[in-house]
Amino acid sequence: MFMQTTLLKPATVSKKILWAGRIMSALPVLLLLFSAGMKLLRPAAVRQGLTQAGVPERLALLLGILELTCTIVYLFPASSVLGAILLTGYLGGATLAHLRIGQPVFLTVLAGVLVWGGLFLRDSRVRVLVPFRQSVST
Repeated sequence: MFMQTTLLKPATVSKKILWAGRIMSALPVLLLLFSAGMKLLRPAAVRQGLTQAGVPERLALLLGILELTCTIVYLFPASSVLGAILLTGYLGGATLAHLRIGQPVFLTVLAGVLVWGGLFLRDSRVRVLVPFRQSVST
């Protein structure tokens, strides 16, 4: 005998919330695209920053491609959840690299919060998985 499961259906959101999510998602995307571009171009400041972080300069191209790929996966609605997971891993590594050398981590942590916050506002699948409970008054 099969057990009947109830599928959670997401509530519709207003256009304002949807646009807020899009804008919130665009901020880390722009930051990550810029960062990936700098790693691909490898100007002196990027090479110096990587060396200071203890990352071999030869890895700049690979890191740029990885960052760009994760960001592109995040951009497409069908794969945005996977992209957010991949970006969480990438930004976690970036946060650790900054912590290791005593640099501020505010920007990398904020980027991760914006990735998931924007996705929460614009993607009903995430809202179903991470529902905020409302208190019930008696």
